[in-house]
Amino acid sequence: MARTNTRRMHKLRDEFKAQCEDADEECWICNLEIDYAAPADDYENDERFQLDHYFPVSTHPELQEDPSNFRASHAGCNRDRGNGVATPGLGIPSRQWT
Repeated sequence: MARTNTRRMHKLRDEFKAQCEDADEECWICNLEIDYAAPADDYENDERFQLDHYFPVSTHPELQEDPSNFRASHAGCNRDRGNGVATPGLGIPSRQWT
C-alpha cells in the first residue's frame, strides 16, 4: 500500500486525536504534554498534536491505517524521529540528580 492522504486516514487521525485528547495523552517520545488546542497547520508550534506511527509507514506501509500502530506525539518529536527508531525521553525529572 502506498502512503496516501485519504479520507479514511483523515477520519482515523481525527478519531485518534479525540481519544488522546480525552485521555490527556502525553507525547510517547518525550513524555511531555501535547498542545491539543493548537491547529494542525500551526507549523511554528512543535508541541502541537501529530499522529506518529510506531512502525514507520516508509518501512511498514501495510500498518499505515492500523490504529494499534498509532502513537500521540509532538510534531517536533515526530519530525526529529523521522523514520528512525524512537528514543523515548524521561520527561521532566522529579529533582536535580548529581
